[in-house]
Amino acid sequence: MSHRPSSGLAAVSTALLAMSRHLEVRDVLKTIVASARELLDAEYAALGVPDDHGGFAQFVVDGVTDAQWKAIGPLPRQHGILAAMLRDAKTERLADVRKDPRFEGWPSAHPDMSDFLGLPIKDGEETIGALFLANKRCPKPEGGCGFTEEDAELLSILAQHAAIALTNARLYERSRELTIAEERSRLAHELHDAVSQKLFSLRLTAQAAAALVDRDPARAKGELQQVAVLAAEAADELRAAVVELRPAALDEDGLVNTLRTHIQVLDRAHTAKVTFDSSGIRALPAAQEEALLRVAQEALHNALRHSGAGEVDVALVRRGQGAVLSVTDNGRGFEPRTVRRAGRHLGLVSMRDRASGVGGTLTVESAPGKGTTIEMEVPGG
Repeated sequence: MSHRPSSGLAAVSTALLAMSRHLEVRDVLKTIVASARELLDAEYAALGVPDDHGGFAQFVVDGVTDAQWKAIGPLPRQHGILAAMLRDAKTERLADVRKDPRFEGWPSAHPDMSDFLGLPIKDGEETIGALFLANKRCPKPEGGCGFTEEDAELLSILAQHAAIALTNARLYERSRELTIAEERSRLAHELHDAVSQKLFSLRLTAQAAAALVDRDPARAKGELQQVAVLAAEAADELRAAVVELRPAALDEDGLVNTLRTHIQVLDRAHTAKVTFDSSGIRALPAAQEEALLRVAQEALHNALRHSGAGEVDVALVRRGQGAVLSVTDNGRGFEPRTVRRAGRHLGLVSMRDRASGVGGTLTVESAPGKGTTIEMEVPGG
């Protein structure tokens, strides 16, 4: 066996492993394009995902600088060579794409392209993308294409696996959307129950205060103070729900940066000193990162609103393939044997549910006058 096919198969294997590491559609698209360009040693690579209106829902390039991409302008439409790849189930291998009669409409700022290799990415009978490479980095035969038949075969293998990776990523994103919808529905029910109870009590207490104003002003004053307490609790319930419903910046900033920003805000907003430390953290499955963030938010809320703590320390460290989150305060603490009664008030039930829902564990250590530590461990992926 010659050296070239062996090295080509090794490169394909590396590319396929790289694609399998990602679950977000955008990350998968970028990995496919970068892997194809590196695999076939091309100057440029691109992948377009068509929409239903003659354009592209997504278009990812590799080998083009940000300045060049900005100068090129709007995303291309489905015409010329791109349209042919989307329409016809065949590979396009051209010595000079500029001389092909279908070559049209390329912006003046577009990099010069000569030899060209492209093909559709198909999921069954559906064409879900068009992948192409340009300008093979090698000596070209006179009037010939730098891309070989072997290159076309390798790109075809890559495209078949790219279809699987892209389809899996789409299914993953849809499942996340369903999970988010289910979570919002659950929160809506919890919010309705909690706030409805508070408002019902608020109304009854206000009515009692009104009835007592003339004949027992002292008792009326006590009832009005209770109204204020109930109103504050209802506001807290609403505020907590808004925090849960607000999408976190996990996709853009990652778990560590999102937590750090959140804690910096809390440190400025409260008299207690709130600190954050992290070490060795690697990317975790999205569901585990979201669960860690939500548990941290809930534990911080408890420490800052209920514990009377002067200091709250948050740490996120790597453990094996996973991570451990700890939130420690020096507040008044509580007796762990009463955790069943305190659990719902402190949100411990929902925190345990979040941890177990992603295959993790939650432990609580506390004692009267000794503060509280809440620790959550997730397995990673």
